[in-house]
Amino acid sequence: MKDYIIRATAAQNQIRAFGAVTTEVVETARRAHNTSPVATAALGRLLTAGAMMGVMMKGEKDILTLQIHGGGPIKGITVTADSKGRVKGYVGNPNVCIPANSKGKLDVAGAVGVGFMDVIKDMGLKEPYVGQVALQTSEIAEDLTYYFATSEQVPSAVGLGVLMNKDNTVRQAGGFIVQLMPFAEEATIKRLEENIQKITSVTSLLEEGHTAESLLNVVLDGFDIEINDRVSTEFYCNCSKSRVEKALISIGRKDLNELIQEGKDVELNCHFCNTNYVFTVEELKEILRRCK
Repeated sequence: MKDYIIRATAAQNQIRAFGAVTTEVVETARRAHNTSPVATAALGRLLTAGAMMGVMMKGEKDILTLQIHGGGPIKGITVTADSKGRVKGYVGNPNVCIPANSKGKLDVAGAVGVGFMDVIKDMGLKEPYVGQVALQTSEIAEDLTYYFATSEQVPSAVGLGVLMNKDNTVRQAGGFIVQLMPFAEEATIKRLEENIQKITSVTSLLEEGHTAESLLNVVLDGFDIEINDRVSTEFYCNCSKSRVEKALISIGRKDLNELIQEGKDVELNCHFCNTNYVFTVEELKEILRRCK
């Protein structure tokens, strides 16, 4: 089944909700970066959240960036998403390996460490919107719940999960974001809170075979749900040799000349998808000729 995101409303528009299945997205990221299980779980959670938050944006060219800066051995996580369900990301240290937490689960919080999260929305305005919050648990879902409440003043519940196979491939990944509108009634709030408290883990729901729709049915049990949209989501990087070439041009003639003088091929790496681009000395000379 292809990965996708569901956009829905419930309780006569008092609630807006997003549900996602992102198993392929996270597995593609794992293969690209050769991440350890705990790095896959951490990156997978943020990729899932980023994909859903990207779809929240209205503009064709709007770009969302989520950055987690923590003191843990994973050395930060960066995810970028657009409004069409395309998402990409990477971790600072893909090989991080630490013991399981007290519950015997992958210790995402330990890998991330204490720190803060930036949410950057580039909507084509003069300046991008930037929100920053301190990490509350470093488990990512709770940190995003806190971000929505404090930076956007939207009471929300975020659930994210990544489950690994024994061979370290991704077995299940997905999540939900549920938000209360300002006019939500007390009874709606109370019922939603009760539903959220009953959910033990997103991964166990996915393992039971839940889709994005049925995931929202569990979270929004007792409410009338209206599915508004279904958006395909994928791990997608728009890097290319010509884009990397533009980056080389931007370093200027002096630095380009120095690279040419060294007489060796230059290899540049895309952080987001781990693709390497090699430029021969002849190609560098051609780029220099085009440099103004």
